[in-house]
Amino acid sequence: MFNLLIAVPCYNEAAELGAVLHRMPTALDGVDQITLLVIDDGSTDTTSEVARQHGAEVIRHHRNMGLGIAFQNILKAALEKDVDAVVTMDGDGQFNPDDIPTLLGTLRDEKAAMVTASRFMDPAFLPTNIPPAKLKGNRMMSWLINRLCGASFHDVSCGFRAYSREAILHLNLHGRFTYTQEVFLDIQAKRLKIVEVPVQVIYKAGRRSRMAHSLLRYGFQTLLIILRSYRDYQPLRFFLWIALFFYLLAIGFGANLLIHFFETGKFYGEIWSGMVSGVMLMLGVATTLMGLLSDMMVRIRENQERVLYLLKRNGHTDRSESSSSV
Repeated sequence: MFNLLIAVPCYNEAAELGAVLHRMPTALDGVDQITLLVIDDGSTDTTSEVARQHGAEVIRHHRNMGLGIAFQNILKAALEKDVDAVVTMDGDGQFNPDDIPTLLGTLRDEKAAMVTASRFMDPAFLPTNIPPAKLKGNRMMSWLINRLCGASFHDVSCGFRAYSREAILHLNLHGRFTYTQEVFLDIQAKRLKIVEVPVQVIYKAGRRSRMAHSLLRYGFQTLLIILRSYRDYQPLRFFLWIALFFYLLAIGFGANLLIHFFETGKFYGEIWSGMVSGVMLMLGVATTLMGLLSDMMVRIRENQERVLYLLKRNGHTDRSESSSSV
């Protein structure tokens, strides 16, 4: 029996949500049960009421807690409901629910952990009215994630995705503001398969994003989540890059002191350069040691991740056995 959870995180989407839920599939080939779930992230409009009117289950936050928390609650619900796959989709009408079978089919055929829709993979599907700043920001985020993951994804910020049971069991996220980029780092670090499929989206002229009220704030918050994730998964590289910066400063100020000495035959007048060079050298050594110590703790974190995965999997097995015996 294959159970599917379709989850829609929302914030003040009452105007668009009804049309989105109305188009959701009620039956799919190879799927025995479909559960529709709306995560209302502290909306001040009638988002929850609209969701219930269309037969969706609702988890409502008492205040706006962020898309990252909403997605973590989706994963919790998926584990509690013992589903075999999760599809996430925005509630603003940007994506077409008719594309859900494509994502699920690819998830099965490719034996992937995650299939993510891509707005920019196929040039023919590139939205003509997407704001240039948003397009540039998305491409910069994709470039950064690709550099960190050693991959070549086109769209790492899209919320229209399908996740397998293995992905649901493995994912362990911490970002509150968003989750889309962190998922790539987490799944890639656990050597699971990600597949990207092109989809066509609708960008409505004049619509302001509920998520990115300010592109600068969105970029900063997202970058912070990415850097924290990279620090946790690749601490040695993370701290060595910082240490390299300090070493280069130490070399630069030290060279300035030596040049002055060779030209004048004395250190007087540039002693401050030597002092700064020494401080930068000590900071570089301290940062290097921090990276080495953090790298030693990676094994502890990986063991904890394995234990968490097994606890989730065993809990899933226990629920399956108990339900089959009823």
